[in-house]
Amino acid sequence: MDDRLQRYLVPFSPKQIPHYFTDVLVIGAGLAGLRAACTVPSALSVLVVTKDRIDESSSNYAQGGIAGVVDPEDCFQSHVDDTLATGGELCDRDVVSLVVNDAPHRIQELIRWGTHFDEKTEGVLELGREGGHSRNRVAHALGDATGREIMRAMIGWTNRLRNVQVHEHTYTLDLLTYDGTCRGAIVSDDRHGLMLIWARQTILCSGGGAQIYRESTNPSVTTGDGYAIAYRAGAELRDMEFVQFHPTVLYIAGSSRHLITEAVRGEGAQLVDLSGYRFLTDYDARGELAPRDVVSQAIVSQMAKTAHPCVYLDMTHLEPGYVHDRFPGITAKCQEFGIDITADRIPVRPGAHYMVGGATVDQDGRTSLPGLWAAGEVTSSGLHGANRLASNSLLEAVVFGARAGRGAAEAAASAEDSYRGYPIENPPVDVPTRPLDLPDIRNSLASLMWRDVGVRRCAERMKYALDTIGHWQKYVQERQFWAAQGWELQNMLITARLVARAGLAREESRGVHFRTDFPETDNQHWQRHITLQRDDL
Repeated sequence: MDDRLQRYLVPFSPKQIPHYFTDVLVIGAGLAGLRAACTVPSALSVLVVTKDRIDESSSNYAQGGIAGVVDPEDCFQSHVDDTLATGGELCDRDVVSLVVNDAPHRIQELIRWGTHFDEKTEGVLELGREGGHSRNRVAHALGDATGREIMRAMIGWTNRLRNVQVHEHTYTLDLLTYDGTCRGAIVSDDRHGLMLIWARQTILCSGGGAQIYRESTNPSVTTGDGYAIAYRAGAELRDMEFVQFHPTVLYIAGSSRHLITEAVRGEGAQLVDLSGYRFLTDYDARGELAPRDVVSQAIVSQMAKTAHPCVYLDMTHLEPGYVHDRFPGITAKCQEFGIDITADRIPVRPGAHYMVGGATVDQDGRTSLPGLWAAGEVTSSGLHGANRLASNSLLEAVVFGARAGRGAAEAAASAEDSYRGYPIENPPVDVPTRPLDLPDIRNSLASLMWRDVGVRRCAERMKYALDTIGHWQKYVQERQFWAAQGWELQNMLITARLVARAGLAREESRGVHFRTDFPETDNQHWQRHITLQRDDL
């Protein structure tokens, strides 16, 4: 792969394009990015760049909530144990303990900054339960729109900070590196075109990449840009084979997919097949409250048994008024398709939801590339192991966002000037004249990944996927595009190939990675991480 991979996606010369200088650059305006920006002291300048609007991120679409021990009858050890049990024996115990113990403080911080979580009584949070949790410990807002409420408050808080600027519709093409250190990034926006941003320290918070799959819960912006730019810059990536498929995605043939939060099962919704049979206890004694990997595999198995394209969530036995109040967003979305969730079963099937792996970071959010920090879904922090526990993602974003922001700020305060005339440039290449149908390649890639590197995998199909992706890369990666459509496709191809390479390498089944040719967990050989790093830099 490396022999075809350009270091920078576009040609540029520092003498011909604008420059921007900041102490700390944050790439991504989701929860992790804004939380990182809010940590930087007012004496330092912060620039946050996001390729879409500030309110367009996976964080904004999170439904279920944020997990944390806020009930006096709950305890940290229980949350730790649930996280470790779900993570397939690959979690970093120290990281899990760190995050779980910080959770109550971070939740209270969100409340102080303006987040209105749902309350049972005044001052007492209403807590939900989701798969893999042994207790009710998930704080939620607006019923099933927790992410939207948290991001509303975070955006409002960020806008109050005079040292933080946010540039929307600004696409990060690549990290700038010189002498083995990250020096900032090259970006593109509608106003300036290409621009070099020089930063004393950079924090990567660009989110996930589930758009590499045909069936996905993610917004269209999640095209794996962060993984690709980190890889091109030489940072280490880890656990890329672990892609979490959410078990319950609204399945209406011909329409876009919509997440049906795990919280509905926590409130008593049941999964049944075409004939109305409640099947999950055939696969796991925990039934609907089993972790996501278990439920997804059970659904796929039951779909195969019944030769039916989906299963169904049944909430018809629950009190209608409570269901509508608790899940207003899902009620409205299903009504668009003529489904009354209190009277009709909801057709669902798994969809790509969360990238468990990413840029390797330590407990402070420091990557292997000096000058680069990272937080959120783009990272592999050690919290999730081989399978993320429900509602630990927003928690990771605020905990590691704060830690990466603090670490980057401390480093920036004592770092040298971000720009000293570094001879960083990228020459243009000869442009092939043959046309490319970029949407067709993108759609074909998503279908290929869903079919061959999806919920169930085997060596034969993943080898085919790798060969096919490599074939597409031969005539896509060599080009220098001038619009996001081309850059996103190049990044998706890299991210998809990293997932397939790591998936082929791990010859066992663990967490969200299930191999039909290696169906058992093999701790003797594979209780370890797979790392990937570009080796020609």
